[in-house]
Amino acid sequence: MSFQLGIDIGGTFTDVVLLDESNDKLYFGKTLTTYGDPTDGIVNGIKQVLTDNQVSGKDVRRILHGTTLVTNAIIERKGAKTGLITTAGFEDVLEIGRELRYDIYDLNIQMPKPLVPRNLRVGVTERVDKKGAIVTDIDKDELKSSVQKLIDQGVEAIAVCYMFGFMNPDHEKWTADYIQKHFPDIYVSISSEIMPEIREYERASATTMNAYVQPLTHTYLSRLESRLQEMDITGVINIMLSSGRLTTIEGAKKSPIHLLESGPAGGTMAGVFVGKQTNRDDLFAFDMGGTTAKASLIHNNEPDITNQFEAGRVRRFRKGSGLPVRIPVIDMIEIGAGGGSIAKVNQLGLLTVGPESAGSEPGPACYDRGGEFPTVTDADLVLGYLNQDYFLGGTMKLNRQKSEEAIRIHLAEPLGLSIEDAALGVHRVVNENMANAARVHILEKGQDPRHYTMMAFGGAGPVHAFHVAQRLNLKQLMAPVGAGVASAIGFLVSPVAVESVRSHVDKLSSMDWNQVNTFLSELESDGRKFLSKSGIQDADVTVVRQSDMRYFGQGFEIKVSIPNETLSETTITEIEENFSEVYKTLYSRTIDDVPIESVTWRVLTKGPSPEIRLQQVFDAGNHDALKGHRNVRFAELDHAVECPVYSRYGLTIGDKMNGPAIIEEKESTFVIGPNSSFFVDEQMNIVVDMDNGLIL
Repeated sequence: MSFQLGIDIGGTFTDVVLLDESNDKLYFGKTLTTYGDPTDGIVNGIKQVLTDNQVSGKDVRRILHGTTLVTNAIIERKGAKTGLITTAGFEDVLEIGRELRYDIYDLNIQMPKPLVPRNLRVGVTERVDKKGAIVTDIDKDELKSSVQKLIDQGVEAIAVCYMFGFMNPDHEKWTADYIQKHFPDIYVSISSEIMPEIREYERASATTMNAYVQPLTHTYLSRLESRLQEMDITGVINIMLSSGRLTTIEGAKKSPIHLLESGPAGGTMAGVFVGKQTNRDDLFAFDMGGTTAKASLIHNNEPDITNQFEAGRVRRFRKGSGLPVRIPVIDMIEIGAGGGSIAKVNQLGLLTVGPESAGSEPGPACYDRGGEFPTVTDADLVLGYLNQDYFLGGTMKLNRQKSEEAIRIHLAEPLGLSIEDAALGVHRVVNENMANAARVHILEKGQDPRHYTMMAFGGAGPVHAFHVAQRLNLKQLMAPVGAGVASAIGFLVSPVAVESVRSHVDKLSSMDWNQVNTFLSELESDGRKFLSKSGIQDADVTVVRQSDMRYFGQGFEIKVSIPNETLSETTITEIEENFSEVYKTLYSRTIDDVPIESVTWRVLTKGPSPEIRLQQVFDAGNHDALKGHRNVRFAELDHAVECPVYSRYGLTIGDKMNGPAIIEEKESTFVIGPNSSFFVDEQMNIVVDMDNGLIL
């Protein structure tokens, strides 16, 4: 027998999914995240799921892991002391940035501070021109002196980013070789490997960010390997990237910056998998956990991948207030709070929720672990959505009295409301905020939200999804099997892949196609070699080409598909048509008589997606669908109602029922409001028809 493990570390819970490869059956585990050492939570979750199902660690063939470690280190500024070596005269590019203000009316605006302070940024004499020709050789004596200066100040990592290093990496590689030879304990990141693209600020930002988190990530992943070996788990370890693709543990150690959205990407990939299983091409993936809520679009069974991303925003939801990094990442929007987000009354006397979170330590008041402030989870418990005796399948009891006390002191009394009405206010504020942000995100993509089915997952996602979908005017909502651990499931169904990049700026009409074909072949070859190391046969590799393109004179690009063949003047028409189609989708028009220019070329090489048909193994306990009734307060009604409560494990394929209803499983709870109906499809997904409450 052989098994696979999917492991997802969230802000509040660590999820573990065990896949039996002999029959595609799933076994779930969920435990609190341990902040001091995240591997403790992983070990606890693995031991739980292996012991419960009598599986030996020796039988685990493959481990797939996603984590928020990297993004948390940047947000909390807990990375390594890092130095930057750059071309002389460009030491302040991290501070100058784009000279744009994300809020032009804020006189006291705070811009994100560079990860590398001025005293740790040094310039070295060298110069390469825009075509890659060396204009000025690197001053090696000056370089040695600069490196020593950084070492003397105690840096643990050094980022190297020279002007046009992406066109000719010789100077960067020489610098890295020198540092690694003379100071082998220092971590080195060079821009020609981390982000070989045009735009000095973004390239320097990404490279320094990679260096900043590399020691932490390397230590964490090495410790993870060691802890797994202690449990006799010696299988292959793959790490989820922000793009929804998997990499090797060695690749993750070298370029940890690609793990920024590692965990949330797994949820979107689970959505891709469920969409293909249920023949739903367009899904709106809604992921709400204990700390945050995120959403992403899946169009034609593909996630929307962007190369524009910001980390560590000063203003959480304000674009432009973070540190830019151009890496492939699933285009997700952080649309609200999580179950642990704290609710309070602000200085204006208004109810607000988040962004502060109680996390898992001390957690919401109802966890009874020392939390004093009311959270979204506390409100959900008071409203009757959650079962205080069946949280995490009954392994963790919730204290409703603590929730009521926290809401009374901090919300109800200051607002002059009853405890129940204050809790309902928290629920409404969270749902409204998430729906508004989601609507804008979908419309910015040129899409109509009414054409999408929402897929809800995460521990708190199914609790809030109905009312978010209602505000978006969606017709259908679904919760897949294992919704509470969907991100970990997503790791199991994602392909191993790598994207190689090369900037080459020129108009299509004057392009040197021989040069383009040469470097595209090189990028493809590099990708195939990487996949070969992961045991993927060359015949199983899929190659996808894209280019970031724009009208000549524009400052920003759009991503366009490129034919996977030898390019020449005869392929220009096809490329132009692809460009026009994307441009018109985004901006509802095209521009005549303006030449098109390519900026950056991308080659994605990926292995096959796992062909499995996942089945959840239900517990051997109560198989009765109806567990009972309890008082539940819905936003649509002015009073609480006796609502039927169902066991997810008692429902069978083809079951049809009316809302309102509560459906409980160990990892999450699905709340279905009035004036709706739901059924169980052939894959055991629960599908809600939002505007139909009559089943005859």
